[in-house]
Amino acid sequence: MSITGTIPVKFDDKTYNIPVCLWLEESYPQTAPICYVRPTREMKVLKGTFVSSDGKVELPYLDEWKTGECDLVSLLQVMCVMFGDFPPVCSLLHQPNPEPEQASCWLQFQREAQIYSDSNGSMYMYLPREDGQFFQQEHETTC
Repeated sequence: MSITGTIPVKFDDKTYNIPVCLWLEESYPQTAPICYVRPTREMKVLKGTFVSSDGKVELPYLDEWKTGECDLVSLLQVMCVMFGDFPPVCSLLHQPNPEPEQASCWLQFQREAQIYSDSNGSMYMYLPREDGQFFQQEHETTC
């Protein structure tokens, strides 16, 4: 299964919504998700310290993934902070002939996730069920 959505990233005192895709393999949560930055047609991936040229996210948090200690909400928080220091995409709006969008993540099961921030700085992810109902409390993670 994969989850796609945007995460709010602060860079130069502005907040940008960075599109990401997280693949959850059958072995999750024993293994880390496989993460990609998914640029829109108006964006280009910036290869850097934590993102490869194809948009794959390569964070120490993923390399050191530990069952019971690591979770998706914490991963998204780490991505927000790291991408604020090392932006993974740039805009093509002012550049001629932008490249076509690359599909860095083919989705078998796609659900749009939404990331929210509270006034106290806490973040949480909302993932709707296919039937539109809410997940039960035991499926929630609080950080």
